[in-house]
Amino acid sequence: MISRNFKNVLVVSVGFLSLFTAYGGLQSLQSSLNAEQGMGVASLSVIYASIIISSMFLPPIMIKNLGCKWTIVAGMACYVSYSFGNLYPGWYTLIPTSVILGLGGSPLWSAKCTYLTISGNTQASKDGKKGSDVINQYFGIFFFIFQSSAVWGNLMSSLIFGQDTNIADIPEEQLLTCGAADCGLSISSNSTTLKPAQKLVWTLVGCYIGVGVLAMLIVAVFLDNIDREQASQFRGNREPFCHTFLATFRLLKDWRLVTLIPLTMYSGFEQSFLSGEYTKNYVTCALGIHYVGFVMMCFGASNSLCSFLFGRLARYTGRAALFFLAALANFACIIALLFWRPHPDQLAVFFVFPALWGMADAIWQTQTNALYGVLFPRDKEAAFANYRMWESLGFVIAFAYSTFLCLEYKLYILLAVLLLTVITYPIVEYHEHKHPTPPIEEGTFLSQKEDIQTDRDKIICQTLM
Repeated sequence: MISRNFKNVLVVSVGFLSLFTAYGGLQSLQSSLNAEQGMGVASLSVIYASIIISSMFLPPIMIKNLGCKWTIVAGMACYVSYSFGNLYPGWYTLIPTSVILGLGGSPLWSAKCTYLTISGNTQASKDGKKGSDVINQYFGIFFFIFQSSAVWGNLMSSLIFGQDTNIADIPEEQLLTCGAADCGLSISSNSTTLKPAQKLVWTLVGCYIGVGVLAMLIVAVFLDNIDREQASQFRGNREPFCHTFLATFRLLKDWRLVTLIPLTMYSGFEQSFLSGEYTKNYVTCALGIHYVGFVMMCFGASNSLCSFLFGRLARYTGRAALFFLAALANFACIIALLFWRPHPDQLAVFFVFPALWGMADAIWQTQTNALYGVLFPRDKEAAFANYRMWESLGFVIAFAYSTFLCLEYKLYILLAVLLLTVITYPIVEYHEHKHPTPPIEEGTFLSQKEDIQTDRDKIICQTLM
């Protein structure tokens, strides 16, 4: 029989799977579906700019007052509002809902990471295992389930848009402008890049709203409130507001966090490139918008399977080897994309890049999240808020220059951030290897050997909440 902590990991994972089936599908289509005046990409920039702002103060406040469970539910509601904004996309609907999503995004992800870290350390204490190993396993399971959302969300868009009767062949003169051969700032307007019929768009967005609401119900009904007691104690004995407000920034005094900023920002750069640039300048340009979903499904499937694999493999190989593999895969893809000239006759190649990118992203996501949980066990909320803040800054910068920098220069920027990451990350990993950070639960248990049974009872009580 599975443990209660493992059950909770599954509930969180399925909830995020349902929520990001909607959001992931919409994000992949924004640069092509709402291309007028760069409206779609602009809305994505606003989302991640809002996440940066919310990361500065909202996660510690919401998590400590509401607890992880209800912070997750509230954050999911913010994501659903963005789907409603896409029913009638325009500056006055997309931008406000983008702000709402961004404000809820950082608390949502910080609460999820905090929840998985607490569950992993609690289960490790019960089983007598190393906390970092269980946390790695839990994050691997989460991302295995969560990343498959790219499959289902993009499958929905491809099947629905595939019913459009206005699909036509792409002229050769447009193919000459695809990829890094041309600047890539404007894609010729023809029947392959025009928006699908409005009825099909409404059908798709309606489906996305439905699965988003389902995600909220799954978490609200089935997820245990494991930190309810801590949240109640915090509400009853509040710290000064400025103390909670500045928690995210105080952690920047830790040189390890500052050194991880390039790694964290690169996560935003690489994800935004695939969803914003690859889908528009390679897939939509050479194959048509109806292929975006199928290509991103390949990314999601690869990401999901590799997340599960690397979450388990990390205990044998260590994080460093996996990060090196991800960097090598991304480096090879970036160099190849600089020289590749996409053409419909090379259909298989369109799927090779997202498959390799998905493998690399699985490592960036699972291992970076787990690394933050291991390095900052006593400041989980602030640490994961920093993670979202710096990752979102990568998204914002990438989406911001998306409309005025040529594709070739975007690839060079991506390459530069990757190389900086390869230089700075090993410094933190080497220090952690020489001076391991003990999990907070491990320290608690060691300091209370005479009362082990009482501690066990507390853990059991906590998992039953």
